[in-house]
Amino acid sequence: MENLKEYFKIATRNLQTRSLRSWLTILGIIIGVFLIISLLSLSQGLKKTITQQLRSLGSETIFIMPGDFSNPMSMFMSGSKLDKEDIDVIKRTRGIESILTMAYQSLITRYGEEGKSILIEGLSWEEGREILEKFQGWTLKEGRWPIPGQREVVIGKQVETEVFKKPVKIDSEITIKGKKFKVVGILNSLGSKQDDTSIVLDLPIYQNLTREKRGTAQSAMVKVREGSDVNKVAEDIKENLKATRKRRAGTDVADFSVITSEKMGEIAGSILMLIQVAVFAFASIAIIVGGIGIMNTMFTSVRERTREIGIMKAIGATNNAVLAIFLMEAGIIGFGGGIGGTILGILAAKLLEAYSRINPIFYLNSSVTPGLILFGLFFSFFVGSLAGFFPARKAATLKPVEALRRYE
Repeated sequence: MENLKEYFKIATRNLQTRSLRSWLTILGIIIGVFLIISLLSLSQGLKKTITQQLRSLGSETIFIMPGDFSNPMSMFMSGSKLDKEDIDVIKRTRGIESILTMAYQSLITRYGEEGKSILIEGLSWEEGREILEKFQGWTLKEGRWPIPGQREVVIGKQVETEVFKKPVKIDSEITIKGKKFKVVGILNSLGSKQDDTSIVLDLPIYQNLTREKRGTAQSAMVKVREGSDVNKVAEDIKENLKATRKRRAGTDVADFSVITSEKMGEIAGSILMLIQVAVFAFASIAIIVGGIGIMNTMFTSVRERTREIGIMKAIGATNNAVLAIFLMEAGIIGFGGGIGGTILGILAAKLLEAYSRINPIFYLNSSVTPGLILFGLFFSFFVGSLAGFFPARKAATLKPVEALRRYE
């Protein structure tokens, strides 16, 4: 133990004599660990948030949306809509208790003298409010819910204070496409910028405003009756939609995804897992590059200190002692980079989380666990020690006479 302390002092002193080179080598490890800690903590936090939100929906909800859910681009590019016949077919499917139909479009909205393009959502208050409150977690910060059929709206949390220069208040009026609407409610945050910067009104009024065909919708969410098999109901909805579309179009058109909340969670989890693997792979490359830097530094150190090594071995230093000193130098560089990268990674993740609360594209949560921190430190120390092993072994196997003769 005493010998190890002495070796550690020698290793530390050697690094201090080459402080600039040591710090540049440490920087390579810091960058890799920084990427691992920050990106993995954010992706893990995002995964946890999505899982919680999906769990809050309950296992008895089914979503019908345009495009292929496993291919997000198709969902954005698809122009498909559910028409009145589609919605009636869904309603008639055995096991359905209630349905919430939704439509949305960005429209110019004026408040006072100011005009903005804002996402306007049309929802069926009469049929779907229970789903919104119980399964989507919609709650009012202030005011009340609109009366179905009336020109009344609720606004997202950010519309109240951040979209317009003047705060939007309860009972004030906003103008959408030249039509005046009364603000009767302000929503609590729904967890995304899209929802928090939107204005919601009754679906029939939305369809009159946008001149969309009455009874149509872009997506729907249904609540399954208690005791019904959710997967069986979802399959029935899909088959019924295919049948009614085949009757109308003459072909077996399937341009909508019908998925349960459980299936949505599995798909989202798989996508996030792939993201985490990709993040780890890219960050690991940065650490490996840092490890190569350590190896290069240590080989250079062996060449520069050949005479010193010869003297150490001439006065009795064993191969194991020299090996230990050089391994400790490499390990200190790796571990030091791990500490710096971990601290910076945690700070970056927390700063991004805080920034997303102030000016969100979507709300980010970071999940910094003790296991993640220990992994970052251990991995950097391991890479540092591994990178230093071959230079250390070269130093340990130098023969004293040859080492001293080389620098006579």
